[in-house]
Amino acid sequence: MTLGDLLHTSATRNPQKAALILGEEVVSYEQLNHSTTRLACQFLQDGLRPGDRIAIHWSNSIEVVKLFFACFKAGLIAVPVNIRMKAPEIGYVLTHSKAVMCFSQPELSSMAREAGLDCPIHTSLPVPDVTESALADVADDRPALILYTSGTTARPKGVTHTHRSLLHTARLMCGVAPDSMQTVLVMTQMMHASGINCDLLPAILSGATSVLVPAFDAALILDLIERHQCSYTMGLPSLVQFILEEQTRKPREVSSLRTFIAGGDSVPVATQERFQALFGIPLREGYGMTESLPSIFNPQDSIRSGSLGKVVDGVEVRVVDASGKDTADGQTGEIAVRSPANCVGYWEDPGATAEALRNGWLHTGDLGRRDSDGYYWFEGRSKEIIIHGGSNISPQEVEEAIYSHPAVLEAAVIGMPDPAYGEQVVAFVSLREGLAASEPELREHARQRLADYKVPERILFLPELPKGITGKLQRRVLKDVAKSETPP
Repeated sequence: MTLGDLLHTSATRNPQKAALILGEEVVSYEQLNHSTTRLACQFLQDGLRPGDRIAIHWSNSIEVVKLFFACFKAGLIAVPVNIRMKAPEIGYVLTHSKAVMCFSQPELSSMAREAGLDCPIHTSLPVPDVTESALADVADDRPALILYTSGTTARPKGVTHTHRSLLHTARLMCGVAPDSMQTVLVMTQMMHASGINCDLLPAILSGATSVLVPAFDAALILDLIERHQCSYTMGLPSLVQFILEEQTRKPREVSSLRTFIAGGDSVPVATQERFQALFGIPLREGYGMTESLPSIFNPQDSIRSGSLGKVVDGVEVRVVDASGKDTADGQTGEIAVRSPANCVGYWEDPGATAEALRNGWLHTGDLGRRDSDGYYWFEGRSKEIIIHGGSNISPQEVEEAIYSHPAVLEAAVIGMPDPAYGEQVVAFVSLREGLAASEPELREHARQRLADYKVPERILFLPELPKGITGKLQRRVLKDVAKSETPP
């Protein structure tokens, strides 16, 4: 089966069911299937060839879904371009992927054009003037999607997924939330792995209705959950905070929600507890990455707050030391994943591919440990661990302590050079509106919960913490701020 087959199968089973809802517009499965087949035929008639890369620079919309599935059916490779990228970043993606065409939302197209490349920029989908016809078979091991990582340490890498790996991703996600795929709220941008891999594709596989959110708006998200009785959604932890604030301000009827997944970064225990109190269901934390989704998830009926959860059925996970040997339970090591949903490598980067994929295992660069009950715990990324006086300090552990203060909205911890101890612990905090806390107060709050050597030497306050194009915290920016102690 390919991703084109996936849509065709769901359309055959549920032809008149709503596949997509955006505002007042509703597209049935039959309409979506036929329109994407015609668009795929048009692409091929216009001279595009299987394997060509098609860039998509568009916020969540019906056009995006049509472009994805037209590419899949024609054997083209879709290259999502994050809508928060600036012109040089867009230029890099288009150049590195050798995209032959870019579809850019009219409101965003000036940024794509500013990239100054020869790649043609289109601001609307072609209206097919060909009749729907049978398309050539596409092998399931052919690349279907190149997702560029946010590039936290270097230039973004093009994570390459095949039809097969993406179908396995969809199946694994349906297994994670088996009773929730009825009405899926797609709040994460589909230019991001979570939006397409964890929301859209599982919804199509399940024959569910996808309610699309064009841009993050906490009030709109809650209104849509209430209006459409959404049963499943996924969001970044940094955005969950704003949803909680809005639900506190103006409660909506959200009892239809069966699964709300927070992924992409660690979730403070205080956030999980607040979510449970407001929504009546657990906020399910899990673990995965653009290269492989999902890997570890908290079971719905036995969540262990603060943990990543247990290994997903059909996936294998190891925690290994520097020599590649398995660590004992309770010991920290690198998380390695073997899964049918693993990517096949990085586009035109054999060196990075060989470093990450070894003997069938994806070496993530993330640190974790497994407890005796089989739950995994995130211990930070290998390059984020703070070494203070020879002792390893997990930024997440310190962040948890600070987050437990009622005035704290966001917290982030980094290590900075220290001539005596190697690195010192520096915390950044943004406070809830209308609440106050001083640096000595927060330091004492942390001291009540942490060993003295883990307590931040400095706590700096910002109106909000800097985030990258995927919504993840930008620790590199924080390091620059710590050097100057001047907010960005």
